[in-house]
Amino acid sequence: MGNGLPVLITAVEMSPLAKVGGLADVIGALPRALRRLGVDARVALPLHRVIDREALNLRPVAAVPVLTPDGPSVARLFETSLRDVPIYLVENEAFFGRPRIYAEEDDLERWLYFCDALLAAAPRLPPHRGSADGWRPSVLHLNEWHTAFLGSRLLAAPSHPWASCARVYTIHNLALQGPFDQAFGRRHGLPIAALMAPPDLEPDIAFSGMAQGILWSDVVSTVSPTYAREVQTPQFGAGLDGLLRSRGDRLAAVLNGLDYDIFDPACDPHIPASFNVDTLDRRVENKKALQERAGLPIQPQVPLAGMVTRLYDQKGSDLVALAFRRLLVERDLQLVVLGMGDPAHERMLSDLRHAFPQKIALVLDFDEALAQLIYAGCDFFLMPSRFEPCGLGQLIALRYGAVPVVRRTGGLADTVQDCDLHLSSGTGFTFEAATAQELEHAVERALAAHENPTAWRSLQIRGMSQDFSWDRAAGLYRDMYERALNLRQETASAAAERDQP
Repeated sequence: MGNGLPVLITAVEMSPLAKVGGLADVIGALPRALRRLGVDARVALPLHRVIDREALNLRPVAAVPVLTPDGPSVARLFETSLRDVPIYLVENEAFFGRPRIYAEEDDLERWLYFCDALLAAAPRLPPHRGSADGWRPSVLHLNEWHTAFLGSRLLAAPSHPWASCARVYTIHNLALQGPFDQAFGRRHGLPIAALMAPPDLEPDIAFSGMAQGILWSDVVSTVSPTYAREVQTPQFGAGLDGLLRSRGDRLAAVLNGLDYDIFDPACDPHIPASFNVDTLDRRVENKKALQERAGLPIQPQVPLAGMVTRLYDQKGSDLVALAFRRLLVERDLQLVVLGMGDPAHERMLSDLRHAFPQKIALVLDFDEALAQLIYAGCDFFLMPSRFEPCGLGQLIALRYGAVPVVRRTGGLADTVQDCDLHLSSGTGFTFEAATAQELEHAVERALAAHENPTAWRSLQIRGMSQDFSWDRAAGLYRDMYERALNLRQETASAAAERDQP
């Protein structure tokens, strides 16, 4: 497996080595699925301090000089493998030996250094088995703004071994852009051509890592079809909608998958009762365990809502606090929320817990075992996001028989089908406007459906039977890589014809 099209997937986090958010889950699962399809997918990422080096068989590859504005430095390249995926790790203690992955004052410099180190190490990658030549990708798959500078640098390096590589750039969250100014560009020698705005767009629109990825890749992708349409509008485009519209012929979408080897209620070590669609009755034991763990009355017949999220405006946790203030007064209902984030959102939910201590549990933390128990034990799962590029929570909820209640946006719109009036079709409950009133109405619909055990069971089974595996998504990525290669070759041919006397 994995001896076909050579693809280097670049990112700054990868589950389970270094995980902050959903990007890590994608990078942890996609290469393995690609290799099952015969793609020679490999990963490059920084060797963060949080990565457990003792657990990996790190093999030194090379020490390469990297020039920075403050003088020369050395990056060390290691190789290892995880779940049969080859991985290249770039070590530099000054840039990557930090206690956290993100939110450092010099993040721009750190990720640009990562790109420069990879380019410096390119000729030193170990060879294929049975080959004297070093491994060389045909496609560079850049993820988020952190690795977009690879494309910027290659603009001014036509003789680099990777200069002819096709480039695919995936936007996981357009709101995070890595903005910089002209001084940063000059100090770090970014090519002037890379910073030129396309015609009819704002002169400074190219001054972010995100814009660089969009501008200098052969194909730009997002993680759900609806999000691909949304980011071309002023409401969701985060200031780059015009740039994305200008590249509309290169814009694609592949819905994220879910790693079914990890997220499987039939063998999840974090839940007390394993189950599948044929043994769904066992699921009630997880509900009881969740109620006990959360300190709520153990009442299996009472509807239990769950939420696992970062507590920020994007995720709509404030809408939950507002909607449930009335619902908990009028309905026999329980709520468990796991997450942390904005202090204002934490306070809103804390106030709600104090008002209804027997009906709501709030855990301001991230606890993987509790998260899995929430998915496996709650009756319905809340995701009232104001925007959601793809979303992972609703995919896990569907897999675990928790009926999603979601706002119709981004990947949520693409993965959750609204139930009809008779509950004979659909996999969850959706609403349109990001208001507490609309969320409340959707929860009321879910509560009404829960009162019909036969229809509710059918609804759960429909959700658990959906296929959001990475195998499906990997095939679409493989097609996208082929398209990028064709476009790169067409561009090269056109340039050669122009250069002919």
